[in-house]
Amino acid sequence: MGIAIVLGVLYYLSIQVPETFEGYFRREYYSQFGPLAISIELLVAGYYVFNKHSKANFSLALFGFTAILDPIFNLAGLFTSMVPIYAMVLFTVCALAALWLAFTNTFDLGKITLLGAIWGFILGNAIELFFNYL
Repeated sequence: MGIAIVLGVLYYLSIQVPETFEGYFRREYYSQFGPLAISIELLVAGYYVFNKHSKANFSLALFGFTAILDPIFNLAGLFTSMVPIYAMVLFTVCALAALWLAFTNTFDLGKITLLGAIWGFILGNAIELFFNYL
């Protein structure tokens, strides 16, 4: 949760507000919210794990898929990621740990179903593509 809070604050403070009304309707404005969304996903997943919520494994998988897809799409050339390299490395490490925790049911909070895993993957793709192809 600490990583999510620190990175979330950094991304929130780096958001540039447009000077004109038309600036709010440009892709560049909305794409800067992508790293903040990944941080919020990590924060929510950490909160659910900490409180032993039944949706913890799904939120861990959702964060894991979203955070893993960002560098994959970036390396594949689909878009240029707004996430800095240091944060991309941190998110990838956290994502791999989150996926491992989600699929092994380490905290005995209920196994994630196949449908839940597929839905997490689809939603992770949608989140990544939304902030990069809006």
